[in-house]
Amino acid sequence: MLTSATSTIPIQPFFSVIMCTYNRAALLPRALDSLVSQTESDWEAIIVDDGSTDATPNVVQPYLERFANIRYTHRENGGIGMARTTGLQAALGRFLTFLDSDDEYVPEHLASRKYILCDTPAIEFLHGGMDIIGNPYVPDKNDPSRLIHISECVVGGTFVVRCDVARTLGGFSPLRFGDDAVFYEKAQKAGVVIATTNLPTYRYYRTTVDSLCTTAFQDVTA
Repeated sequence: MLTSATSTIPIQPFFSVIMCTYNRAALLPRALDSLVSQTESDWEAIIVDDGSTDATPNVVQPYLERFANIRYTHRENGGIGMARTTGLQAALGRFLTFLDSDDEYVPEHLASRKYILCDTPAIEFLHGGMDIIGNPYVPDKNDPSRLIHISECVVGGTFVVRCDVARTLGGFSPLRFGDDAVFYEKAQKAGVVIATTNLPTYRYYRTTVDSLCTTAFQDVTA
């Protein structure tokens, strides 16, 4: 069983950072190191292990021991949509945001988003602002056999959404690919106040062989 440091999580941190992972032990340190290096400190993190069978628990353990605001939960494998909803259910923060386990934040990522949200309190859902590392083309969710540029997509890792709004929307659909686009469309239809930022502080890696976008494309073209 993984053990955590003595909890000092505020009653309601500004951010709940959800990191969903599946057999990414080799990549987790990059993501976690970028998180704990943030200039903004008002956050908690929930690592949702979606049924990993590799050394993920061993990689996570030192971070749990050092940082009381990081939690870990293990669930049976169900895909990214269900894992994100698991994180939402456990979140204590005012805003829900994400860090995919094969990506990373630049040090000012959370601080830049907090500034925008505090400067414009009406915003309920903020997204965008990526530095794309690698191939910028991904499968179209409506036709996975066709490639489109990531600039035409919404990327779940960049989402920052008020927790109460995300819960009202019912969380994320239990999909293994495209759950972020479905959630975004649901928010649009519900009249959620959505804003976009172009500050490229989220490093989105397209160099990982088993990334969801890559495997989805391989599945439909095999």
